[in-house]
Amino acid sequence: MKASIITIGDEILIGQIVDTNSSFIAKTLEKIGIKVHEMQSVSDDRQHILDTLSEQESKVDVVIITGGLGPTKDDITKKTLCDYFEDELVVNEAVLAHVVEIIEKAFNRPASQINKDQALVPSKSTVLFNKVGTAPGMWMERNGTVFISLPGVPYEMKYLMENEVIPRLITRFDRPYIVHKTILTYGVGESLLAERIESWENALPEFIKLAYLPSPGRVRLRLSAMGIDEFVLHREIKIQVEKLELIIKNDIVGYDDEETLEVVLGQLLTEKGLTIGTAESCTGGSVAATITSVPGSSAYFKGSIVSYATETKINLLGIPPEIIEKHSVVSTEVAEEMASRVQKILGVDYAIATTGNAGPAKGDSDAGVGTVFIAIATPEGICSEEFNFGQPREKVIHRAVNKALEKIYKEILKN
Repeated sequence: MKASIITIGDEILIGQIVDTNSSFIAKTLEKIGIKVHEMQSVSDDRQHILDTLSEQESKVDVVIITGGLGPTKDDITKKTLCDYFEDELVVNEAVLAHVVEIIEKAFNRPASQINKDQALVPSKSTVLFNKVGTAPGMWMERNGTVFISLPGVPYEMKYLMENEVIPRLITRFDRPYIVHKTILTYGVGESLLAERIESWENALPEFIKLAYLPSPGRVRLRLSAMGIDEFVLHREIKIQVEKLELIIKNDIVGYDDEETLEVVLGQLLTEKGLTIGTAESCTGGSVAATITSVPGSSAYFKGSIVSYATETKINLLGIPPEIIEKHSVVSTEVAEEMASRVQKILGVDYAIATTGNAGPAKGDSDAGVGTVFIAIATPEGICSEEFNFGQPREKVIHRAVNKALEKIYKEILKN
């Protein structure tokens, strides 16, 4: 089975907003065995939309459209769908009552006609009731192809996908099973990793595909299996993962897309009852922000001192000026002092410190652009390492954050 995703709106094409809807829809469809054949973003133009619908009808089984269902004149999706299906708009009384109730409760005023027009839907459509918004979804069919129109507001789209669209698609179509397993690795580059697992990869069954998904400091390995027997797919994926673990066990830090290193690190800290803090210079608080992006991180993360300026390292962390003068603010010695002192200040078990030159110009040090020192303070002592992450600035910071998390994760595993 194949599907296409069409996002409608000039705001996407001019870069005013980022299309996150397509990613969510694609992931959701994959889980029920529907493969996404194509994604498109089209303008708020009647003919453009009509041409796109006609083109996709001959290619796929399902077309999912988001956007253009608002109450203003530039929202033309419903009228264009009527043109495509030779239909007309009619009032859906259940939607109208819902819209009036929402407007009156939220804004303490009567619903205007423009609000009430949200209840207009093509007469041939099946309404997908939107409990979390005013714009309903719509399900229509032509020549065996299902067309689904959803609001562009992400939380409304997600509600309808999960509660209306997916259950209907499961009932409507016979689909193969698709099973995914993602293995998260850290500290090994994509090419080196590929060399190490080449024999394992070549021996994979034909119905299992491997994809490499690299990003700075980490590589995700995604196994995808498709077939008619779900039990067999899960069993074979499990067997292959166990074989992979024998080859690269020390480089694997987690599984599945949701298990980022910061999530896995948080789980490890929670299991061991440990606490952590940071002292950051060149990363400007990015390590702390990444750690605290995980819900519940307050249980183990106790704080951060962003000692960006040299005087802050002296005044807040208490690093003796003579150490900075002797070794430079970007050095192993200063990184280790930062880690040791923030560990004591915050009273934590583990501490991360970063100092470096992210660029584009040199700061209070002669260290080359891209040079970063990362230190880890543990209950047993302090370790540090020098890196050169190249350029540009954003890459340096991102790679430094990933490497810092990788290093502290491995230090905690040692104990």
